[in-house]
Amino acid sequence: MELTTTYLGLTLRNPLVASASPLSQTAVDVRALADAGVGAVVLHSLFEEQVRRQQALDEHLTQAHEEAFGEALSYFPSPAETRGGASAYLHLVERAAASVDVPVIASLNGSTPGGWEGFARSMQDAGAAAIELNIYLVPGGPAVSGRDVEEWHLDILRGVREAVRVPVAVKLSPYFSSVGAMAARLDDAGADGLVLFNRFLQPDVDVEAFTVEPGVTLSTPQEGRLPRTWIALLRRQVACSLAATTGVESGEDVVKYLLAGADVVMTASSLLRHGVQHAEVLLDSLADWMTRKDFGSVDEFRGLLSVPLGTDGSQYERAGYVSALDRARRTYGDLRVPD
Repeated sequence: MELTTTYLGLTLRNPLVASASPLSQTAVDVRALADAGVGAVVLHSLFEEQVRRQQALDEHLTQAHEEAFGEALSYFPSPAETRGGASAYLHLVERAAASVDVPVIASLNGSTPGGWEGFARSMQDAGAAAIELNIYLVPGGPAVSGRDVEEWHLDILRGVREAVRVPVAVKLSPYFSSVGAMAARLDDAGADGLVLFNRFLQPDVDVEAFTVEPGVTLSTPQEGRLPRTWIALLRRQVACSLAATTGVESGEDVVKYLLAGADVVMTASSLLRHGVQHAEVLLDSLADWMTRKDFGSVDEFRGLLSVPLGTDGSQYERAGYVSALDRARRTYGDLRVPD
């Protein structure tokens, strides 16, 4: 049974990847995930806001002591050591990469162009096998155009791509006016992979306290339909790797994503629900399915259900939409109460 796969040009022992979450905040956490069998680990994200706060603090400390003796200044961290407040994160990258035999992928979470290059280079130098750009951007102002949002993504990617030698993946939201066009532009701009999709953490309203409450909910299998659709559409349209994320709960969900054409399948919610040992359950279920269907390797069935090259994706989706409505009419039409 051959589960080996390739993602971002990296060889992974299997296609299951632990995505960025609270489960990868320490080197011990990362070792636990690797011991559970995952093929790679994406570290929890370093946030742009954390970095900028530390930058401001470093600058304040330097200015406050600029009249001091030069020898005294040596006691302060150098910019290379604390680039943007990333020192703790860089230590994590270094320790995690040294402690496991699977690729450790660093994650940068931000929304504005500029300043990412130094962070990414430091992550690379600390031992990250790749960089995942988690571009969490909700354009809340009506003056921000769709073109502006697209260009921000491209500017961030280009800057980081030029700064590092390791592979770079972009984690996207599904809310572009044309996801396919954006994916193609990122592919052309040098993305080594696309992670589909980011989940926006939408707040709720407390009707008793008259407050807006932030909240985090774990994904459900039903949410996997949207990223699977786009992976199936993009599989033969882009050269970069495709990572699936969202809605992975069972081994069947892993199989579905691979059939759609994903190079790897990422999960966080299922591991948070059931513990890191659930990775073994997912992998065992994948292997059992492959045995039943007589597949000797993942490559033999990856993309079997992706959209064929040369097919009009819009017409393909339209046909699926019409078929789904027709099935719904046949299924639920019989439930109508007679006049």
